[in-house]
Amino acid sequence: MRSLRDGQRQARSVHRQHRPHPQHRGITRGLAIDLGSSRTRAWIPGQGVVTDTGSDQAGAYGHDGRPVRRGRIVDAESCGRMLDRIADTALGADRSDTVIVLSHPVLAGPGDRAAVREILTALGPSSVIVLDSARAAAACAGPQDGGPLLVVDIGAELTEVTLLVDGRVRDARLAETGTSDLDPGETPTALVRAVLDMVTGMWHQDRNGALLGALRRGPLLAGGGALRPDITHRIAGSLGAPVRLADDPATTVVRGAGLILSSVLRHTSAAPALPGRSG
Repeated sequence: MRSLRDGQRQARSVHRQHRPHPQHRGITRGLAIDLGSSRTRAWIPGQGVVTDTGSDQAGAYGHDGRPVRRGRIVDAESCGRMLDRIADTALGADRSDTVIVLSHPVLAGPGDRAAVREILTALGPSSVIVLDSARAAAACAGPQDGGPLLVVDIGAELTEVTLLVDGRVRDARLAETGTSDLDPGETPTALVRAVLDMVTGMWHQDRNGALLGALRRGPLLAGGGALRPDITHRIAGSLGAPVRLADDPATTVVRGAGLILSSVLRHTSAAPALPGRSG
């Protein structure tokens, strides 16, 4: 395991945060993107996941084809080319009536979030929404009652543990380790230990019993690592709690971002015309 980061950054509920501004009521199309360290996935309404490819398979994205490492954009130019190609295929060259939704790690810093917004804005959409991956996963597979939810997202180069309460980030931890750090046939002891350490850290900080409630209802496992029974069974055993797997865990985040996108498009189409302007 390389490093461990944590934080208690507050965030508004996904159901309140992403209603479009009235000036964007003309938006009719959209694209949701999960930009990962090893794979990039894209989703569009009515079609579902339309892109699911390794970030080193599309070519010309940097010296070794890795524009994103450990959840951070390390080559903005090549990342922009990759996303531009995806947007061209999904939306066409004219994107003036579109919105793009992209997920980022929960603990992405201000610089990382600003870089993502700059890249997306350069693609030419009418609106850009950047949200964290835990709330995207919850939008796809989490309960709708607003109760506490523990999201464990196991990716290729990052593992995130996030405690959500009423759709808000109560606590979040990140370990810079993932499935790509495991040798073939290696047991995932270090990765599971990282998850346990992050949950233990949350336990020491929890003052309202939210984490206990989340564990009782079962952590939601997402990401490609959730497809491996040797990982999921060890996490369940270490936490002493049943775990819940989303359908197709590897695409949980992009599908959740897609659901949020669909909500934005519905609110946009239902928005009344502004006085003095055509609808």
